[in-house]
Amino acid sequence: MAEQRIGVIGLGNMGGRIAARIAAAGRPVAGYDTDATRAPALGIDAAASVEALALGADVVLLSLPDSTVVEPVVEGPGGILAAARAGMVVVDLSTSSPGSTARLAGVLGERGVALVDAGISGGAAAAEKGTLTIMAGGDADALEAVRGVLETFSTRVVHMGVSGSGHTTKLLNNFLNAVTLAATAEVMVAARLAGLDLHRVLEVINSSSGVSFASLHRFPHIIEGDYLEGGLTSRLMMKDVTLYVDMLRELGAPSLNVGGPLASFGLALGLGYGEEISNRVVDAIGDVAGGVRLSEG
Repeated sequence: MAEQRIGVIGLGNMGGRIAARIAAAGRPVAGYDTDATRAPALGIDAAASVEALALGADVVLLSLPDSTVVEPVVEGPGGILAAARAGMVVVDLSTSSPGSTARLAGVLGERGVALVDAGISGGAAAAEKGTLTIMAGGDADALEAVRGVLETFSTRVVHMGVSGSGHTTKLLNNFLNAVTLAATAEVMVAARLAGLDLHRVLEVINSSSGVSFASLHRFPHIIEGDYLEGGLTSRLMMKDVTLYVDMLRELGAPSLNVGGPLASFGLALGLGYGEEISNRVVDAIGDVAGGVRLSEG
């Protein structure tokens, strides 16, 4: 069997690292980004357009902000559909609306193209190390056909079910991420105001019932002044929480706990932290607490 030709559309914080991992594994990969300098900077072939990339690829990975960007890339003039052919697999690594994903799966399926929605978790650091977790939806055979590609940048690939189920799981996970990051930021600002030793506070939290990914993996760095730059911005976090709310409304499920992250990341946007890593939400909360910073450096 001929080696799969791989294309990556979107070479930002996540897509660029993913493309680099694929290339490092010795697989043929090309990239396309609206910033034409990104593919050469990664040392991979640069496609002139979305259509050109799709014409030369058996597997097309999308690493884009959301469905409002994914839809025109797939369906718009010069998009993936213009180059669609039977047997191609499109893998959407974006944080997309599950309803949009299911619709696009049907559109692509009419052309013999499989769409795998592959939500990813772990952040930029895990992408760089190749240790992402993938929650995938869509046809099981299509997932198996691209599993080898996915395993170049992930250590766990879980098939969640039908088309859209991967992106549904991603939104559920991202909401918990937003809640725990915002809540832990608030707690740590309060701990600073209370005059507590923040290292000891984290020691207690991380061996108690308040433990979370944020307290284990983010705040030990943040209290030393390292915000782990390069990951999800506050604007993108706000977008993910909004997508979660939209999904719950469509499902008819209650959304009783969205107020906290909406307020926290909305505050971050309002105070000018929108394009900075979402961990900076702690500084936004600190600002309204009188200019509190966790690091004494």
